[in-house]
Amino acid sequence: MTVEKFHHVAYRCKNTKETVEFYKRVLDMDLIGAIAEDQVPSTKDPDPYMHIFLNAGGGNILAFFELPNSPDMGRDENTPEWTQHIAFQVKDVGVLEDAKKRIEADGQEVIGITDHTIFKSIYFHDPSGHRLELAAWTATPEQLDQMKSVAPAMIEEWDKTKKPPRHTAWLHEKEFA
Repeated sequence: MTVEKFHHVAYRCKNTKETVEFYKRVLDMDLIGAIAEDQVPSTKDPDPYMHIFLNAGGGNILAFFELPNSPDMGRDENTPEWTQHIAFQVKDVGVLEDAKKRIEADGQEVIGITDHTIFKSIYFHDPSGHRLELAAWTATPEQLDQMKSVAPAMIEEWDKTKKPPRHTAWLHEKEFA
């Protein structure tokens, strides 16, 4: 079996209408569908929901559920906030710079532009508190090849020591061997 692509990635939202408006206004994502039921199809649990689907480009779909009968939405308090995020790719750094200006003009707080050596990105939050990232590749083919070639050894070392292997330290030291 080979996975072709994501069918959709789903998250919870606090307010469907506010979510649709935000993603259209800030990221130009169109609403492409909605499903609402009183019963969960897979489990048959009685739980009214609104499930929306947004066009994230390139055949990718970002989906949200609003669950009015569930406790207020929270997040995993044991995981640092910066870890859980949705990252979207943009064409290039120019588009990233324009997006930063547009998002800030919309009143959103934006972190970055952050230089990760192989890509540059910005971070901000949606109305439900999900951390979002826009990223533009800057990597050379050689950098990507080097990362791929050392990845298995890094995983093995990490599994044994739980200490960061130094194979790709050049990403944050701004040096590429």
